[in-house]
Amino acid sequence: MQAYLDISHVGMSFGGKRTSVVLTDVSLTIQRGDYVSIIGHSGCGKSTLLNIVAGLLQCSTGGVLLEGKEVDSPGPDRAVVFQNHSLLPWLTVYDNVRLAVDKVFGRTKTRAERDQWTRHNLALVNMSHALDKRPNEISGGMKQRVGIARALAMEPKVLLMDEPFGALDALTRAQLQDTVMDLHQRLGNTVIMITHDVDEAVLLSDRIVMMTNGPAATIGEVLPVTLERPRDRLELANNPAYHRARAAVLAFLYERHRAPSAH
Repeated sequence: MQAYLDISHVGMSFGGKRTSVVLTDVSLTIQRGDYVSIIGHSGCGKSTLLNIVAGLLQCSTGGVLLEGKEVDSPGPDRAVVFQNHSLLPWLTVYDNVRLAVDKVFGRTKTRAERDQWTRHNLALVNMSHALDKRPNEISGGMKQRVGIARALAMEPKVLLMDEPFGALDALTRAQLQDTVMDLHQRLGNTVIMITHDVDEAVLLSDRIVMMTNGPAATIGEVLPVTLERPRDRLELANNPAYHRARAAVLAFLYERHRAPSAH
C-alpha cells in the first residue's frame, strides 16, 4: 500500500566554510490518520525534519511525497502549530482564524460559509467565548487553542506540531493534550508532533519515532504504541502496556545521553 506521507532518505546539511550535517538518511512512512511523535535529545534535527515536511526547508538529499506529490514548498495541505502561538496581536481570536480561512477558501466558500467554518473550528477547541478578544487578553493555553483552531480550519492533509505545549504549565498542558487527543479521535486527522515529553508521546501517539543524537542524526527506533483508543490518562496510570512503552522510550533516550556518539 502506498504511503500517505513518504519521507525517503532525507538528509540535511547547512553550508558555509564548515558544512554541518544535521540529518542523514531519514526514511519514514505515515498512513492517513496516524498520530506520530518524534522525540530525541536537543540538536537531533527534530524541528529541521518537521520544517522539511512543512516545505519551509529544502532537504539536501532525498525527498518527501504527500499522496504521491513532491513536497517542495509550503502549502495549506500542511499546517504547522509552533511552540510560540504566532498569532497576530492586532487581530481578534476570530480574525486570526478567519485570516487563514479566507486565504485557503476565499474562492470556494461563500462569506457566510467562511464565517460558519471559522466559528466551527474555534468551537472545536472550546474558544467560542473569546471570539472578540485579542491575544494579549487571553492565556497561553488559550492562545495555543486558537493556533490549533487556525491550523485545523485550513483542513490540512497533515497537521504538524512543533512542541506545541512546551511553554505551558503542567495543568494547561494536560488539558490541551486531552483536547488534541479528542480532536484526533473525532476528525481522524494525520498528525506529526515534535516533543521532548515521554509521557506526552506515549499518551497521544500511534508510533513514537526516536532520533539518534546529532550531528548527522537519523531514526534510531520506531516504537508502536498499542494502547487502545480512546485513551484516558487516569486509566493509563495502571496500564502495563503504557509503562512498557514509556520505559522503552526512556531506555533509548538514556542510552543516547550516556553514549552520545552512539548511532
